[in-house]
Amino acid sequence: MSLQPVNPRYKPYKGAAAGWGALKSVTRFWLDSKQPFKNLRALLKTNQNGGFDCPGCAWGDSPEDGRVKFCENGAKAVNWEATKRRVDAAFFARYSVSQLREQSDYWLEYQGRLTQPMRYDRQTDHYVPVSWEHAFALVARHLRNLESPHQAEFYTSGRASNEAAYLYQLFVRAFGTNNFPDCSNMCHEASGVALIQSVGVGKGSVTFHDFEHADAIFVFGQNPGTNHPRMLEPLREAVKRGAQVVCYNPLKERGLERFQHPQHALEMLSNGSRPLNTAFFRPALGGDMAAIRGIAKFLLQWEREAQANGEAPVFDHAFIAEHTTGVDAYLAEVDATPWTQIEQQSGLALEEIETSARIYRDAGNVIICWAMGITQHRHSVPTIQEIVNLQLLRGNVGRPGAGLCPVRGHSNVQGDRTMGINDRPPAALLDALERRFGFKVPRENGHNTVEAINAMRGGEAKVFIGLGGNFAQATPDSHRTHAALRNCELTVQISTKLNRSHLTVGQEALILPCLGRTDIDRQLEGPQAVTVEDSFSMIHASYGQLEPSSSEMRSEPAIVAGIAKATLGNHPVDWDALIANYDRIRDLIADTIPGFEDFNRRVRHPGGFYLGNAANVRQWSTQSGRANFAANPLPADLLHEKVRSTGETPHLILQTLRSHDQYNTTIYGLDDRYRGVRGQREVVFANEADIRRLGFEPGQKVDMVTLWDDGVERRVSGFSLLAFDVPAGQAAAYYPETNPLVPLESYGDGSYTPTSKFVAIRLEASRDNGRIL
Repeated sequence: MSLQPVNPRYKPYKGAAAGWGALKSVTRFWLDSKQPFKNLRALLKTNQNGGFDCPGCAWGDSPEDGRVKFCENGAKAVNWEATKRRVDAAFFARYSVSQLREQSDYWLEYQGRLTQPMRYDRQTDHYVPVSWEHAFALVARHLRNLESPHQAEFYTSGRASNEAAYLYQLFVRAFGTNNFPDCSNMCHEASGVALIQSVGVGKGSVTFHDFEHADAIFVFGQNPGTNHPRMLEPLREAVKRGAQVVCYNPLKERGLERFQHPQHALEMLSNGSRPLNTAFFRPALGGDMAAIRGIAKFLLQWEREAQANGEAPVFDHAFIAEHTTGVDAYLAEVDATPWTQIEQQSGLALEEIETSARIYRDAGNVIICWAMGITQHRHSVPTIQEIVNLQLLRGNVGRPGAGLCPVRGHSNVQGDRTMGINDRPPAALLDALERRFGFKVPRENGHNTVEAINAMRGGEAKVFIGLGGNFAQATPDSHRTHAALRNCELTVQISTKLNRSHLTVGQEALILPCLGRTDIDRQLEGPQAVTVEDSFSMIHASYGQLEPSSSEMRSEPAIVAGIAKATLGNHPVDWDALIANYDRIRDLIADTIPGFEDFNRRVRHPGGFYLGNAANVRQWSTQSGRANFAANPLPADLLHEKVRSTGETPHLILQTLRSHDQYNTTIYGLDDRYRGVRGQREVVFANEADIRRLGFEPGQKVDMVTLWDDGVERRVSGFSLLAFDVPAGQAAAYYPETNPLVPLESYGDGSYTPTSKFVAIRLEASRDNGRIL
């Protein structure tokens, strides 16, 4: 592929989100799949009854709506998975692991589907074929030879189905550990921690239909156009019917400005589009908590004025009295927060905050949404609790058209946690497993992602098993994470496509190829469906539509069961019987996971079923039995002490983000049409005034160096400076290319989520235009 030079200055994208640009992009992927008509027929079954659940994001749909429901990113995900390209034994005979390491992440995944189990041969530096039986035996031997079950790490990607995740956690707990690092540790862990403390449930409280009844929708730290395109339609419809949609994002993304519906023919033909917001504010990175505190402070001021004037109250006093605790301490904290700190830390003028506050006050029902722009900061848990505080002041939790909406990025990351993929499991889950299966489950906390990396680095963990995902690239501090994986005695990757984790090998390594969401899953008693949970706690069945690329591929549940049987025998269950018919797995889920009673019958209902959410009906599963106001002070300084102790002033604060042609670490292409980038990814977006202030020119290549006082140099090289509409003092660049800049020790308080949206950096003229890994 020939690379086109990046434009050193930002040229605003004039088109709407989706529309003809999306259609051209999807058509290219469709034709490139080598079986376009089969893939198109499969695509039309996405999110349909009897079809399969989109393997992309976790945004839900109306269960009653019979229209085809997929977006540009979903179409890319389907075609990417359904490709006929094959990575087989001949491929691995052609390329050594060392040769493959020299290729880009995009090139690796573009080669196609993994088709047979492979074992790494260290003497030849090639992967060689291995039978499933020998692969399972190798894993079992390593696991049984460990001095302690806690010396193994069991990673889970959010792509894994409920059935696979449930079997995985059952096997691992029967093996004897709670070491469950998973992808939610790196994205929405802060949401779960904050919501459990505040309202008792670590999930969003809204349903899909709540968006139809909201008078205002606030969107914090999220770019739906790139990450959750199906969300654009309810935002557009909200604006169309007169609701307020308020966006908080440092980058004024085109995908949050206008939307052209790709499945409305008239709108496409007329090249029409509709606005997606009624107000757009651009806070400083890490400044959202201060902005929300400012909204609350205005509400408190107006509440007092209303009391003094005998007017209707601003707060919902009946709700606060009946359902909450801690409001006095919280309001005292709001009172004590000076306006100067709010203005300085938020990066917004008080007039802007007041405008937001008036919109919030005047709306009857308010939904607040957020994503990783909120969750990947050191103070993410207090920020999310501040969102909850704001909603509690006006009773905007547990009524139609109002609530809390963390928008998950992976198709079943929420379901995996529901199934028990949790390094800090609740006692109720462990009690239920003990009652049902009759073995003593481990009770001590396991390792999250950061702890797992440190355990592998230190030699305390010797085996790594990855159920999906791309652990080597998705995690922070890439050089140290890669070294941690290489320090293992065995690394196992259960995967659909080749990625860099397969090339970051332990002393021994396995690639176990699995079926994807689009593949027909045939087991002993016939084709099987799996289930997933979306961001609205809806449980859907998913049926594969396409013939698998190889008879050697196995389903994720079958691979987990194969490892479990080889390691534990038929303890605590008959693993083969469960795989013969996944209904038996769902029966076990129904026996042990609340909300799944009569699972097999209910999931066959068109549109699936609603799992329920106690906070949505104003039942608070907290220690106090009420929703808790959290009286958190604003951070005294957004800079970490490890940054301050370097004695340097950061040139810029960097946030990492996706390109439009990307899904997590999967790179579909090298363009980002919304941001004017063509043919490359090593770019850094910065304000032109900052570029010149620092002595550079737009288009110049620079190195980015992290400021962090621990004696480790964190540098990425050869990035082109792109003058972009970014607030002064900020920068943005794509991950995973910039993950090496995120220190392993820089994570959220209480969540351990890497602070990928707040990295203090210095720019230097580039000394190396080569690749960084």
